[in-house]
Amino acid sequence: MRVTATKTEKNRKIKGSFRSAIKAANEAIAGKDATKAKEFFQKAVKALDKAAQKKVIHKNTAARRKSRLNAKIKALIKK
Repeated sequence: MRVTATKTEKNRKIKGSFRSAIKAANEAIAGKDATKAKEFFQKAVKALDKAAQKKVIHKNTAARRKSRLNAKIKALIKK
């Protein structure tokens, strides 16, 4: 039980970091701020890659989330 509690806490922190980065990027996209969106996108990519590396999320899940976020940013820049 103690091991599970420790791992759960660690996973919660890792998930929180990439969720926060994705949320910040989405808010920048909603605010139509391309430079901030790119900056937060890079942070989100880094956090997602770390989460996938530590097997908190599956590598394909990380790739899908990065792809969707990147598509939103490219659509914003294109406008």
